[in-house]
Amino acid sequence: MGEDILHICKNAASLLLSMPRSSRIRVVSHYDADGISAAGVLCKAVSRVGYNFHATLMRNPFTKGFDRLKNEKNKLIIFSDMGSGQIETIESLGCKAIILDHHQYLTAQTSKEVIQINANLFGFDGNYDASGATLSFLLATTLDPGNEDLAPLALAGATGDKQFIGGVRGLNKKILEEAMQKGFLTEETSIKLYGETTADALFYSVDPYYPGLSGNQAAIETLLEKLQVEHSTKIQELPKEKLTQLQSYLIFLLMKVGCQQNILDMTIRKRFIAPQGWELERFADLLDACGKNGRRGLGLSLCFDDGSTWKDALMVEKDYKQKILNGLKDVEHGGIHETEGMRYFYSDSSSLGGVVAGIAMNYVLDEKKPLFSLARKQVDDEVHVSCRGNQKLVAEGLDLGSAMKTAAAELGGYGGGHKIAAGATIVYDKEKEFLQKVNEILIQQRKRRV
Repeated sequence: MGEDILHICKNAASLLLSMPRSSRIRVVSHYDADGISAAGVLCKAVSRVGYNFHATLMRNPFTKGFDRLKNEKNKLIIFSDMGSGQIETIESLGCKAIILDHHQYLTAQTSKEVIQINANLFGFDGNYDASGATLSFLLATTLDPGNEDLAPLALAGATGDKQFIGGVRGLNKKILEEAMQKGFLTEETSIKLYGETTADALFYSVDPYYPGLSGNQAAIETLLEKLQVEHSTKIQELPKEKLTQLQSYLIFLLMKVGCQQNILDMTIRKRFIAPQGWELERFADLLDACGKNGRRGLGLSLCFDDGSTWKDALMVEKDYKQKILNGLKDVEHGGIHETEGMRYFYSDSSSLGGVVAGIAMNYVLDEKKPLFSLARKQVDDEVHVSCRGNQKLVAEGLDLGSAMKTAAAELGGYGGGHKIAAGATIVYDKEKEFLQKVNEILIQQRKRRV
């Protein structure tokens, strides 16, 4: 691990600890699995050293969120899984700030009031090597080495950001290896399939999404009859022979629709189990469902879970997955517009649209073009854009974060993210112009690599 990032984490820890214990530490994070995990790690860490905290999970911090922060008169704000794209605004808040981010940054230089810990500034690839939650873990263990037991929570965040696809790397790998050595995680090889029953697990499987099977009760009944498996049988109750047959069939379905090898490799793989009994990706999915289905507080509560919130989260997740299934069916049945450089569709929710786009890229559409979701919010005079690519397109020159940042900025909006996944917010009447600009940028990105 680089000494530079450890040094700046020590500076950040010293800044935090310089605050009187009567202070309330303000934590602002993103509302997806990585952001919620990051906030959970930070809130636990500051609580353990004697501080109260006030946490907020935001969709984005660009306008209304920052307006609220300005009125709070905070002494210190910790931004996790965001902040590097809003340096000037953070510096205008009139308080000290710590930024823990892995997205694209605007500048390496900040005022004396702001400490920026961005993975990309310290030799880590923010797309794959470190997430917001793993950077939060680095600060937490700098505050107190005893916080190393928060490793499963941090790695759940990285898992939720899909940083495990293609293998665990960078800072994530180091944290994982140490967590395994110290008994904070155990390992098993299994398929990603969970639910109250086998039929339920298959119906609500959205990532992986099995075209023709997920969300299709009749097809599931036919399959289970062929396998001679009762609908009420739990996954863990399946005889080994039946489980192998089911797994083989599911992999065959994914191969049939042309899934990339790295996606196939993620279906049956090594999985890591926390002492509480949850597997990293399982936990990340629950957090993501809570965050993006309007129950952000419930998601953060899961990070402090004593067992009482898990059942509520499962109900939220089931409702959320049904919405995803509905969105995927719309995409499958022709709800896609296409230009030379991209594909796009409209969604009622930017959060849901981004998830649907990511799943459709991996399991429904071919890999030739990135997919964009547009959510029109006429009341707010905004269009919220989410976009997803894949590793093949990134290797060919795709950089969605740069495209979003450039096109949105030219139209007075905000944008950014990663090469493989990004987002933007633009003024409502600039939608057509935005799509034209993004299309041109994406075409040029691909040409530069030819």
